[in-house]
Amino acid sequence: MEFSGVLIIDKPAGVTSHDVVTVVRRVLQIRQVGHFGTLDPFATGVLPTSVGKATRFAQFYLKSRKAYDGVIDFSFSTDTYDATGEATSQPVAGGIARIGRASLEKVFRDFTGRLAQTPPPFSAKRVGGVRAYELARAHKPVDLAPVEVEIYALELLGVDGDRAHFSVECSGGTYVRSLAHDIGRKIGCPAHLASLRRTAVAEFREAQMVTLEGLEKAVAEGKLEGVSVPLEALLPDCPELVVRGREETSVRHGHTFELAPMAGSGRGSRAGGPTFSLLKIMSYERRLIAIARHVEGNIYHPDLVLV
Repeated sequence: MEFSGVLIIDKPAGVTSHDVVTVVRRVLQIRQVGHFGTLDPFATGVLPTSVGKATRFAQFYLKSRKAYDGVIDFSFSTDTYDATGEATSQPVAGGIARIGRASLEKVFRDFTGRLAQTPPPFSAKRVGGVRAYELARAHKPVDLAPVEVEIYALELLGVDGDRAHFSVECSGGTYVRSLAHDIGRKIGCPAHLASLRRTAVAEFREAQMVTLEGLEKAVAEGKLEGVSVPLEALLPDCPELVVRGREETSVRHGHTFELAPMAGSGRGSRAGGPTFSLLKIMSYERRLIAIARHVEGNIYHPDLVLV
């Protein structure tokens, strides 16, 4: 099958992101499949899965903004910081009732903005060349350095006993498990992330999702395009430049080019000056042929050429 695009898979709980990639490879009979951002096995929701030439776009989504809905359980903590781990504290009831909803909302506000966050011990971070989770499973010390993340929005949606339902928008690289753990420590209650569902990655949303079963059905019925995002729709905030003839040939050969300083900007026009970090280069037939990166002045270089 000849296909390139992105499938917004609704990842089920209990499988890894790599498991999803394996299923998509089997269903489409295409080897070149990847994804834009790992989801923990217990988490569900938006997993943008790239196919064919779309796998080359991963570099542009490494730091993408993400959104989640989840539940924090304030009755006990775990070694993984989520519901899959072993308990590391005795059950304690009534933690939220003791501090009150208003105080919890204030703590949530304290966790917005730029934060220094320590990744959980059970993570794929490397410590001396070894994955942190391998050390943690062997009960060896895991010393991970804090990293800067940004929490754009953190909202308390409701409280049900010792469980708090929340939504969060955060930068790429944020561990929501660590966020739940750290909030618990802040209010003095052992806590873990009880459930997590990702609702958005960059421009990809829940409304675009397809289940793995739905994907199989779409392929069987010849309706794959109806459940996929084409290459031309990726990076929607990136300005477009339409080329033709000799200019198109030059771009396809990966040659650096200079934009003539002309009035106007936006879709299908030439923008003067070093305004944009990236440009989507489109053929006259409105097919995406390259992504060009700003070098200096009016100079751009086609970093990714779709031959």
